[in-house]
Amino acid sequence: MSLTLHLAHIAPSTADTPLLVVVLPSAPVMDDALAALDISLGGALARTLTRRDFRGGRDETLLLVGAEQGVQRALLVGRGSAPLTRTTARRAAAIGARQAMKLGTGAMHLYLPDATDDAIEGLAIGAAAGSWEYSDLRTPPAEADRRLPLTTATVLAPDTDTARAAFLAGVALGEGQAIAKRLGQMPANYCVPETFVEVGSEIAARHGMRLTVWGRDDLAREKMGAFLAVAQGTPEEPRLVILEHHGGPADQQPVVLVGKGLCFDTGGISIKPAAEMEWMKFDMSGAGGVMGAMETIGRMKLPINVVGIIGSTTNMPSGTAFKPGDVIRASNGKTIEVVNTDAEGRMVLADLLVLAKRYNPAVVIDAATLTGAIVIGLGHSAVGVFGADRSVVDEVLAAGECAGEPGWPMPMWDDYKELIKSDVADVRQTGGRAGGSITAALFLKEFVDDYPWVHLDVAGTAYSQSDLGWIPKGPTGTPVGTFVEFVRARAR
Repeated sequence: MSLTLHLAHIAPSTADTPLLVVVLPSAPVMDDALAALDISLGGALARTLTRRDFRGGRDETLLLVGAEQGVQRALLVGRGSAPLTRTTARRAAAIGARQAMKLGTGAMHLYLPDATDDAIEGLAIGAAAGSWEYSDLRTPPAEADRRLPLTTATVLAPDTDTARAAFLAGVALGEGQAIAKRLGQMPANYCVPETFVEVGSEIAARHGMRLTVWGRDDLAREKMGAFLAVAQGTPEEPRLVILEHHGGPADQQPVVLVGKGLCFDTGGISIKPAAEMEWMKFDMSGAGGVMGAMETIGRMKLPINVVGIIGSTTNMPSGTAFKPGDVIRASNGKTIEVVNTDAEGRMVLADLLVLAKRYNPAVVIDAATLTGAIVIGLGHSAVGVFGADRSVVDEVLAAGECAGEPGWPMPMWDDYKELIKSDVADVRQTGGRAGGSITAALFLKEFVDDYPWVHLDVAGTAYSQSDLGWIPKGPTGTPVGTFVEFVRARAR
């Protein structure tokens, strides 16, 4: 991440900064700290609030010009009337960072009156989110048109141990989300299965994790026929990457995180429509989420054992691609009737979920941009959450709420299983359009052993095709936050 975050214990009026972002609620009022800041701004802040030129509505902004020294500019950002939480602080900080990027200030300070520890964490996450961009492949503009990128952000907070811990957690989450977003935004000719090996190697080296990498021959040795069926249509080497964080006792059952890593999904023989197919570079967002979560878990040094498993390949039409009507045998011996080769992610996940059993997991959570049906059902605001163990589902829902990645529980009733019964194999790969996200989850359940398991369908939330205001269109960083908050809660 190009942004460097600092923590400072100073009054906002004493900051020497090109931009001070002040986060205020609806109907803001002056307190002592704001009154001192108002003096340095020549009374502009008091006049603005008295005239109600700024009312503190969510996402509302107003720029005040300050002096040549000290606070040179003050950007007021509204957080609305909602209670102060990590999520509301994150959103406001991200908007402030985006404005700093547009202004070209290069640096900024962030101040939120009466900030809680959760809000301090949110400010750090938001600053990272708002300043993030993927510019690796762009030609820089002419020098006269360039603006300074935001490289430094300083969060103003109380001088307490809990505030410092919250800030560091926010930095760790920002770094993890940046990894997930960068992998997602990379074009599919740059983000290839080997890229996950490279990123996994870097994470393992930074945090002392154990790394395991398998290729096509290894998958064949392990009889992972479902994964290999998807990979057989491409000459690119498929990769299975495992990262192990040993933060707990040696005999502690780990939390296992599983991610779908389709670097590009054409649909295979059941090819997708050409319109908007370019967005299918984001079909690796589940795997990106696992990578980002493992980075954050490593930075936080969480005292718990965690295993991250990702399976990566591309789904291509070719003379060797798997076909509708094929019957494939997965690594647990079950046979799968292929109905639609565009339902490839569940094939890869099937073998990964079988593999997860080897780690004697306390719980397994998988994430995948699995179905368009979840977008029809929940839109772009909620993650579809599936699982048979209600207590674990509730844990995941609480983690998502805390992370600002809300989920919604979906049914897993046996009635839907009728849709994936096969005439020629143990299970059909898809049950058709009706209840598509539910039958996909029930298909995955066929490969889950006797461990607690939750499936996250993030097809509607891992990326956005429009600007969301606090972050631009493209990758959102979901499900890094949900993974991390679940693990943090288990580690407490």
